[in-house]
Amino acid sequence: MYEERVAIATIEFDLLRYIIDFEFALTYNILLDCIKVSFSPIKGKSSSIRDALNAWEKNHDFKKASEAEEIGLIGQIPPIERMDASLSTLTNCVKLSLSTNSIEKIANLNGLKHLKILSLARNNIKNLTGLEAVGDTLEQLWISYNLIEKLKGVNVLKKLKVLYLSNNSVKDWNEFGKLTDLQNLQELLMVNNPLEEKHSAEGDWRDLVANKLPRLKKLDGVPVIRPDEPED
Repeated sequence: MYEERVAIATIEFDLLRYIIDFEFALTYNILLDCIKVSFSPIKGKSSSIRDALNAWEKNHDFKKASEAEEIGLIGQIPPIERMDASLSTLTNCVKLSLSTNSIEKIANLNGLKHLKILSLARNNIKNLTGLEAVGDTLEQLWISYNLIEKLKGVNVLKKLKVLYLSNNSVKDWNEFGKLTDLQNLQELLMVNNPLEEKHSAEGDWRDLVANKLPRLKKLDGVPVIRPDEPED
């Protein structure tokens, strides 16, 4: 019986560690294609942002979430499905992590006036509308492993430097062209989108992107080398 309890505890710990490590991996462009994860949420059940924030406070010695600069609501069980109005209470938040849930729509970011990093990886998001409220502050958007085909709405992110958009459904240059509005974009992750797969197979992906985004410094985890740049 003791051994069984230890085994169960080990599995639970390993799952939590995996979720945290996955967030870390996204941060540093570590591609975990060999790992497949799926959650089977209880039908009719979901976690609200309010419930998740209450649990976060309990796990952080009852520190008020409204005073925290970094909030992580990663892989809630049952998963979060809606970005509800409770998010507006996070007035001091600089980094917000909502990855590995079941969110379908970006919403209710009003009030997050200091937000610089937003992680929404591994959800069910279909487009980038809803970011207007953080357009003047957001510097990094991590939104890999979603269902995004259209990039309408990305143009509001005036200060965006880092965009992780791998494992989505972007398939044509007309949509990709919306990224040219991001004058401060320095790092882009686009692997495993149909557009990237097609042109990587043809051997011209990196050259085409470098021409379209002349300020880009890193593409898919690799520095962009331009022939006209002086050597260090």
